[in-house]
Amino acid sequence: MPSTSRRGASAPISKMRRERGSGVLEALRKMAISYQLKPGERLSEIELSQRLGVSRTPVREALARLVNDGFLLPASRGFVRRPLDVQETLDLYEARVAVESACLSLAIQRATDEEIAQAKAYLAASQKAAPDTPVEQLVELDEGFHLRIADMARNQELRRMLGVLNERIRFIRWIDMENVGRSATQKEHQQILKALQARDEAAAQQALKAHIGLRKEQIVEAIAKGLARIYLPPEAVR
Repeated sequence: MPSTSRRGASAPISKMRRERGSGVLEALRKMAISYQLKPGERLSEIELSQRLGVSRTPVREALARLVNDGFLLPASRGFVRRPLDVQETLDLYEARVAVESACLSLAIQRATDEEIAQAKAYLAASQKAAPDTPVEQLVELDEGFHLRIADMARNQELRRMLGVLNERIRFIRWIDMENVGRSATQKEHQQILKALQARDEAAAQQALKAHIGLRKEQIVEAIAKGLARIYLPPEAVR
């Protein structure tokens, strides 16, 4: 009986630790995505644990996870935030094109008419977003459209990879969305969906690649603007 009691008592504690660890990971992931953890910054477990009000253990575990997810680099003593690098960003966009292209190809084969209708309804609803909607929310709506195509592909590994890529390039996409504007993005979504509904893979792939590919000069410009946003006061960026 005592051993059973100890096991019963340890279960809530273990659950609390998991929930705390998950919360720390999510907080640090958001800080990494938005570059509150600055490019090349050496991270202090002590400082971060104090900032988040937790012990060092969940912070250390979260930082190790963020290395695996591509946000941080291991250093001789701890971790550093990956820099905003042009070639790395190009690589990420090429990977996104490859993953989304595979998702679209499978979606053309596997999507039901009902799923396509739901995607059209989502797109119509997202078009009603107010003009002053924050760019972070606009990118979230854009990601939601592409994730629906990934869901239609019925391949969990491709969807998982797309989720990771979305997080890695989200900051650049915030900058790019400001440059490109919402109307162009919405028209391109409509073209992709129209070709998907027609099961026209050639047209769908052409529309997709025109929509999500960024040229090197666009990435250089976005990174320059991103660095200004990270390091300069808001009034200097305007």
